[in-house]
Amino acid sequence: MRLQDKVALVTGAAHGVKGELMGFGGASAWLFAEEGAKVMLTDIDVESGERTAAQMREEGHDAAFRRLDVTREADWKAAVQATIDAYGRLDVLVNNAGTGGRPNVEETTEEIWQGQMDVHAKGVFLGTKHAIPHMRAVGGGSIINISSIYGLVGSSGSTAYHAGKGASRIFTKSAAVQLAKDGIRVNSVHPGFIHTPMTDAGVNTEQRRRFMLDRIPMGRIGSVMEIARGILFLASDESSYMTGSELVIDGGMTAQ
Repeated sequence: MRLQDKVALVTGAAHGVKGELMGFGGASAWLFAEEGAKVMLTDIDVESGERTAAQMREEGHDAAFRRLDVTREADWKAAVQATIDAYGRLDVLVNNAGTGGRPNVEETTEEIWQGQMDVHAKGVFLGTKHAIPHMRAVGGGSIINISSIYGLVGSSGSTAYHAGKGASRIFTKSAAVQLAKDGIRVNSVHPGFIHTPMTDAGVNTEQRRRFMLDRIPMGRIGSVMEIARGILFLASDESSYMTGSELVIDGGMTAQ
């Protein structure tokens, strides 16, 4: 029970219903609960989020759902307070909520740019900001920011997505240095090409699937659980000497 007696808040956790394609947040919520944590799932997709939390409770886990738009500070204050009201503490925060965007520089509109930066940069900042006092109060905690290999390297498109994920990467390092004295660890996870609800359409398109496979030395697209296990590691005390680090899980893609 690697997270026994710990409380976790996970954003972008709606897609976690067993029997359906899960996202990073939903899969992580299940692993956290199975390792003894109480979990507050959050998302803007209320219907899926409620279904996931209900299924977790049916299997004996302590889980709840709260609607959270990570771009709104008022939503963050309410979600964190709801977690404290329900469970009395906060030990782990997973800033996982994300959206996709594939336009190149010239095709990127101001609206697309701002939308990506709001979710991937501002959302991570707000979550971290409002988790800090509660983690400090219990002597520390673990904040895990889900970036991407596209926060490390460039590509022929996805300009604003790259910028947002790169922002979450460097924000992680800044926060890690500032919070180390409080026992609060901050790390980023950088998934490669993974089959998720957000990438499902592309994975099931022959041209896009071939594009991905041609770039992965291991020759396969990763699974959500392979990312979730990395998130669990960073949430647990097994990673107690890691902060400001980048956990890359990409089948070798960025090793080239």
